[in-house]
Amino acid sequence: MLEGKAMIQDTDMPAKMQVQAMSSASQALDLFDVVDCRSIAAHIKTEFDRVYGPGWQCVVGSNFGCFFTHKQGTFIYFCLETLNFLIFRAAAAS
Repeated sequence: MLEGKAMIQDTDMPAKMQVQAMSSASQALDLFDVVDCRSIAAHIKTEFDRVYGPGWQCVVGSNFGCFFTHKQGTFIYFCLETLNFLIFRAAAAS
């Protein structure tokens, strides 16, 4: 496990959820090859959907950009090993 080695770039998540995000990412890196970003992201999304309810999105990679709307208190962007992780819960459509 690589817990404690993640570097948070930005977040508005509660601390407990941040720990869950980094733990899920570390666990995914133990299960999948670092180049298998799709499986890593799917693992994290599935875990967050199970623990916190549906609507979570996860982007994993070494070079990406995005623009998104998220539900307040559900966003984290961090680096772990050579990958960047973006996890957020999509905002409800108005």
